[in-house]
Amino acid sequence: MLVVENISKSFAGVKALDQINLDVHAGQVTAIIGENGAGKSTLMKILSGVYPDYEGKIIFKGKTVNFSNPKQAQALGISIIHQELNLIPYLSITENIFLGRELTTSWGELDKKRMRLKTQELLNRLKLNVDPDTLIIDIKVGQQQVVEIAKALLTESEVIIMDEPTSAISDNEVKILFEIIKDLRKEHKAIVYISHKLDELFKIADRYVILRDGKVIECGDIDEISPDDVIHKMVGREINLIRKQSSALSEEDLFSAKDFCLKHPNKKNEYLLKNISFSLKKGEILGIFGLMGAGRTELLEAIFGIHPKSVTGELKIEGNTISIATAAEAIKAGLALVPEDRKKDGLLLGLDVQQNIGITTLKEMENLGLLEVRKETQLSDKYRAELKIKTSSGKQVAGDLSGGNQQKIVIAKWLATNPKIFLLDEPTRGIDINAKNEIYKLILALADKGMGIIMVSSELPEILAVSDRVMVMSEGNITAQIPIGEANEACILKAAIPKSI
Repeated sequence: MLVVENISKSFAGVKALDQINLDVHAGQVTAIIGENGAGKSTLMKILSGVYPDYEGKIIFKGKTVNFSNPKQAQALGISIIHQELNLIPYLSITENIFLGRELTTSWGELDKKRMRLKTQELLNRLKLNVDPDTLIIDIKVGQQQVVEIAKALLTESEVIIMDEPTSAISDNEVKILFEIIKDLRKEHKAIVYISHKLDELFKIADRYVILRDGKVIECGDIDEISPDDVIHKMVGREINLIRKQSSALSEEDLFSAKDFCLKHPNKKNEYLLKNISFSLKKGEILGIFGLMGAGRTELLEAIFGIHPKSVTGELKIEGNTISIATAAEAIKAGLALVPEDRKKDGLLLGLDVQQNIGITTLKEMENLGLLEVRKETQLSDKYRAELKIKTSSGKQVAGDLSGGNQQKIVIAKWLATNPKIFLLDEPTRGIDINAKNEIYKLILALADKGMGIIMVSSELPEILAVSDRVMVMSEGNITAQIPIGEANEACILKAAIPKSI
């Protein structure tokens, strides 16, 4: 259905894609596999019309095509569902699906009834039991993912590109998504599927294409390759996954929370966090696990002062009670927060690497009210070297980098503040296995220097690999605190499942 011939693309003299050739078949799921920076997203943006300027040819259903923008690609039958969902929160499901392609009556008015009926048809087809008039902000992330698929089906897309579609959804929502993909396959749709979760790819894909350094390394039937071989071909070498070695921890509490509560922003007398009490030792890595909606992100945000008017309870750092009403006060107290969504909350995507790394320490780099660029450059060069951030220079725009390198920039800007306690919310979401390994090494090295680390992760193997202790949350409560020597997937999941299920 879709053939790519000799596609090449460069940014600021750096070759992102080099003579890419591949084909996508109707009724099949083609997995595009590669490290961050391998060229996956660049290729998908070319196929979906985001990048109109490139070398090479795209052949769709036997005809050479050129797209100036995504709307042209959609009109022809190629849609992309981005990792960061492109939905308008305060519009309804119907309004989002028809945005930019509204149906009108013979009088030129919006035909709301017909659009709502069509939306209901799409939702029924995708087994999403939600009213079409529901606002996007009122549905779960997994349901939003289904709305994005409905948008693609509205235009009768024949090629649907899914970029990390399960990075922010629960296991149950993943099962529903896979059923939808199987149905689309029966309808002879061609699915291009990007994910760093190899177990998913081996469940859902028919064929695979491995990219490395902007080139196709290998392609074939997914049944004819093993996960270990995929990893080896992705990185060009063996990967030995980092694991935390058991070590004696300090007896001294670095941080503690007592009876910490967070009120629900919209529902009176309801709480997102209920009487949370725990402590963190110097040099300890506390892994926090919970299902979607458990309150993990809200806990880190509340500790960091993002919801000051809704919080009650006591926080202590090094035995001293602290009151944090702003992020600035949190930084001053020695806290740093790497947020769950690096693009939305962690980076200024339009600024360069150097500016992003220096943004947390502007006061230290100013002289008579003016920024000393030399100091900013030195800081950037230091962390680009220490964290192995792959850029052409400190002046490269942060938004053009791969997910793994963007995450390292977020970590670098916080390391520049010399924190005592590092709050990490899904630090390896959407990045490849090699970049994950590098971040694990960094987390372990920081803990060895005495930094206290609280790490939220949805990936149990990750929690088990790097934590000293596992704290499990469910429905805003702590349901278990387990020493790593006693922790396993079964007991963690048992504690994570809400009692109402």
